[in-house]
Amino acid sequence: MISVVSAETPNCVTRANENFRWLACAAVLVFLSGCDSKPEIIRISGEKLGTQFRVTVVADQPAPADLPDQIAALIDSVDRSMSTYRSDSELSLFNVTAVNEPVRISADFAKVMALSSEVWTASDSLFDPTVGPLVDLWGFGPKVSLNAHIPSAEEIQSALSKIGFGAVLLNADEQGYSLAKSSNVRIDLSGIAKGYAVDLVANQLEMLALTDYLVEIGGEVRVSGDNPRGKRWRVAIEVPQITGGVERVLELKDSALATSGDYRNFFEFEGKRYSHIIDPRDGHPVEHATVSATVVMDSCAKADAWSTAFLIMGQVEAMAIANQRGIALYIITRGVKGFEAFKSIEMESILALAG
Repeated sequence: MISVVSAETPNCVTRANENFRWLACAAVLVFLSGCDSKPEIIRISGEKLGTQFRVTVVADQPAPADLPDQIAALIDSVDRSMSTYRSDSELSLFNVTAVNEPVRISADFAKVMALSSEVWTASDSLFDPTVGPLVDLWGFGPKVSLNAHIPSAEEIQSALSKIGFGAVLLNADEQGYSLAKSSNVRIDLSGIAKGYAVDLVANQLEMLALTDYLVEIGGEVRVSGDNPRGKRWRVAIEVPQITGGVERVLELKDSALATSGDYRNFFEFEGKRYSHIIDPRDGHPVEHATVSATVVMDSCAKADAWSTAFLIMGQVEAMAIANQRGIALYIITRGVKGFEAFKSIEMESILALAG
């Protein structure tokens, strides 16, 4: 959904399939280049979380020899904690826990739950990690249905009765963090977990004093400092269509970017198109003209969650809220004359840097 434009090669790398497939194993490739008189350019790439990841570091000091292993371990920790495809993940174990039975969770899981709660509240419940029953009902869950099926009104109402992030209760005490639920809801963090994994890797690079970098996992991006040419990192917003293409190029520094779109994961039934983006207010796939929402913030996890919420809202409501909150938002709509772009005030400022 997003393409990242390298500072050394203008080719765009297209975002992987929107489906949030989780894979435990990855082949990590490390490419080192540079010389004694210039910063070392470190490139690390591989496959994790069911998608591709890549890290580029402009290192003006020696990086740890085990940096690839550190990065792989951080991404794997998100998989072990938040995967819906692993029965032993913290998330899966919580989902089968009885109502009002608290379970101990890791600090990372707690942070993602807190961030999710923040965006859930601010978006008027449109970002809802408990929307899984509706996603499954429409055939977009972990067990993808090959047969298109339009749920009945009764089925939708039944699924709606099983969602509501307000039922999830996060608690902190001297021993750490615990999570409980007041009703039989289950959590799906696919709308924020990849962004959080990007933040984990970026924060680790910061701790290692490697402050010039680009981290990308499945199209979610965070950058810091300068690219190998000593300039801002160039990150492209993709045209919202299967064939891809570059819509706009942003020049970013010390920021994160995430995009949500409805054009890669959908099905058609009796001539009508159904997106995997489900509106938790009525239980149906969104039907408005907005096809992609790109958000730039300081946190990739927050940008990831907000891009989902804005896509559900649609262009008019999303732009109003983005301008009210000072969020950089780029929305693309589909009309009879093709695609049309809308930018928030904060996004206009970012675009001005790219000329």
